[in-house]
Amino acid sequence: MKTVVNKVVLITGGAMGVGKKLAEQSVQAGARVVLWDVNETALQNTAEELRAQGGEVYTYLVDVSDIASIETHAQQVLREVGTVDILFNNAGIVVGTAFLNHTVEQIEKIMRINVLGVMHVARVFLPGMMRKGQGNIVNMASAAGYIGNPNMSVYAASKWAVIGWSESLRLEMKKNGLQNIQVTTVTPSYIDTGMFAGVKAPLLTPILKPEVITKAIWQGMLKGKAFVRAPIIVNLLVILKKILPVKIFDFVVGEVFRVYTSMDSFKGHHGRHAH
Repeated sequence: MKTVVNKVVLITGGAMGVGKKLAEQSVQAGARVVLWDVNETALQNTAEELRAQGGEVYTYLVDVSDIASIETHAQQVLREVGTVDILFNNAGIVVGTAFLNHTVEQIEKIMRINVLGVMHVARVFLPGMMRKGQGNIVNMASAAGYIGNPNMSVYAASKWAVIGWSESLRLEMKKNGLQNIQVTTVTPSYIDTGMFAGVKAPLLTPILKPEVITKAIWQGMLKGKAFVRAPIIVNLLVILKKILPVKIFDFVVGEVFRVYTSMDSFKGHHGRHAH
């Protein structure tokens, strides 16, 4: 995509963190911005800031863990704003604790928001893109979707699911001759938004600033990249997992890079939405 001027950009979890940064970038680029979030106060504050910058912004209080909420508000967006040209599936949630410490409600909520929410939001807006023959869907996964990590098992599982689904969707578009509907999977390491407060940065894996990952996501979207991985070390982890025996991989990732202890001091907001 060469330009987003007058394009409709929808961002889930758009009131805070990377979602807010993507909204700011969209406004600067001349897009019409639709924000979905569950935090009404943050949603309105962000919208006011963006409108003060000259942005055309529409806000909807949406819970992406609720399919009915997704479908109802999707119809509103299509009726009040128009076909979504660019979708940033950004809303997410993390609970950083041992698997058996998770409650039933936490497990269900993580999977509903991080997996089912992502799929259903894409499902309701993809037909409009297909009718136009073009569009971009950007799905926020995680480096945790490539490697397991103690104290984030359910979160990691949700991101593994997103990666598999997102890649499959990209291939379906290509197979059906819809190459102009581009699907990008984003797999960052930890981002400094408060969602992962207290984590220890693994070796050679700096905690990403929201501005840095936002720029990478935006450029990846414009170029129609299949993957946006950040920092660069994430690419190495993907390769190492494919070529190293499990015991050696565990030693390298756990003892050398110290990934497996990165969540030991986690203090983030358990159940925080958005990246």
